[in-house]
Amino acid sequence: MHYDVFNGDADGIFAIHQLRLATPIDDVTLITGVKRDIALLQKIQTLQNGTITVVDVSLDKNRQELIELLQRNNRMLYIDHHYAGEIPETEALEHHIETSATTCTSIIVNSYLDDQFPRWAMCGAFGDNLDEQANELAHSADVSGDQLDILKEIGELFNYNGYGTRLEDLHFHPADLYRAVRPYDDPLLFYAQTGIVEKLRNGFAEDMARAEDQKNISPSTPHRIYSLPQSSWARRIAGVFSNRKAREQREGAHAVIVANDDSTLQVSVRAPLIARQHADTLCRQFPTGGGRAGAAGINHLPSKMLDEFVQAFVTIFTKDQ
Repeated sequence: MHYDVFNGDADGIFAIHQLRLATPIDDVTLITGVKRDIALLQKIQTLQNGTITVVDVSLDKNRQELIELLQRNNRMLYIDHHYAGEIPETEALEHHIETSATTCTSIIVNSYLDDQFPRWAMCGAFGDNLDEQANELAHSADVSGDQLDILKEIGELFNYNGYGTRLEDLHFHPADLYRAVRPYDDPLLFYAQTGIVEKLRNGFAEDMARAEDQKNISPSTPHRIYSLPQSSWARRIAGVFSNRKAREQREGAHAVIVANDDSTLQVSVRAPLIARQHADTLCRQFPTGGGRAGAAGINHLPSKMLDEFVQAFVTIFTKDQ
């Protein structure tokens, strides 16, 4: 039995899809969830003598489970772009981890596979708000014009679908989205032959319209902070709304805050696109925080720490100005 473990956003889905297009595996169990469900190795922590592929999931956040799985004679391929910390040195673990703010797991996989499926890598990059890198890949993928717009929409909408506190918030279970793309080696064919993108597009338009009505509450310019209500639509749109605001005002940092059911707060942070740094450093200062330099988040920020977060947000993103 083989296990494919992947983040439920665009980057995770399109990274594992590239790998399976290159190396199909018939008997495979999928382990995934909402975008912020990153403690995925807990779900297979008793596995022995198996093979595991992990993509787009922080090694640092799964360290103990990773070590235990390796001790149980499992072999693992690990590809990611999040902060990893110290990586165990063992022949049982093959890792390709790059933490540059200008890469994502789909791009790393594309390189690992010698540019076999660049169009799917572009979808992952667009989903991770790496438009410049996706456009660079377009040259090798022979993509331009309307086709480029389609790949961008696929990436952004798959990424949108991954956000939510629970699976019930999502339009599609991430595993079902992966199964939907699995037959296609070309995302343009997937787009033309299924109705999935249209359904996501309609949901996205409704949620984004609500988000655009929210006001900026940041005490410092050019940085912006938006507070969204406790609702499924807010949880779904938070990450993509953060990306949109970041592209609108590239010199500013952005935070989108959504109330959780347990009175804590979910926070999405985007560093200024002109620098792409400090987002992970900021979020790791708080409980359940993590991510990467350009984009990071906090799953359950205690409400009493909101003022502290706002002050830290302003401080870390204004010190370089």
